[in-house]
Amino acid sequence: MELVLIVVSMVITLLAAALTVPAGFGLATMLTPVVLFWLPPHEAIAVVAIIHGAHNAWKFKLLKASVDFSAVKRYGWALIIGAIIGAVLHSYIPSDPLLLVIGIALIILPILSVTEKWTKIRLPDTEDRIGGFGSGFFGGLTGHQGALRAMFLQKRLPDKVAYAATASVLALAVDLTRIPIYIMFEGSEILDEFILIPCLVISAILGVNLGKRWLTKWKQSVISTGILIAIVASGVMYIVEATNNLGYW
Repeated sequence: MELVLIVVSMVITLLAAALTVPAGFGLATMLTPVVLFWLPPHEAIAVVAIIHGAHNAWKFKLLKASVDFSAVKRYGWALIIGAIIGAVLHSYIPSDPLLLVIGIALIILPILSVTEKWTKIRLPDTEDRIGGFGSGFFGGLTGHQGALRAMFLQKRLPDKVAYAATASVLALAVDLTRIPIYIMFEGSEILDEFILIPCLVISAILGVNLGKRWLTKWKQSVISTGILIAIVASGVMYIVEATNNLGYW
């Protein structure tokens, strides 16, 4: 049964990693529910962070020629500060409230992203630091950094290759910041997953190669819409589970 779960998890990781190359976000959202079958929330987020980091590092390797480093500089320091604060808080918040926070974030952030698209409101450049801090904070706290980052980044970088490449650098910066903090607090639990982690890392890297092919063929809007729907659905599921565990149902 465990072997079957590993194979299923690898297939889901492969597809999720491929889809998130053109969309620029969504891997943690799609992968976290899978890893939650294996681990409680804190350890699941830490394990997903490692896979997420490998995925973004490989994506950066393949797309580095298209990175807009001026956008990276606008977000950089605020992103890292937010990731540090979020990752430290992650280790002190109990599991069920953490799951509830994840669920609420997964509903609110996509709605904000869609609202901006409908209203055609362009957030001013001065707000990039706020977006960077918020993205880093939620990335450190729950692992879900992409929806908020996309709100600020998509309008700055209309070219889908530049957007995907730059998003990978920003996501990698958060991953490299939060992973050591997670290891500091959940190191032994992470090491126990010495089979699961390498398997999912390999799938995530293979998924990047597949996603790069899709990047130039698929409409970004279609993929992004599909992932946003999945994000909200996951958020509802997490809220129901967390409130049930907390005795609200």
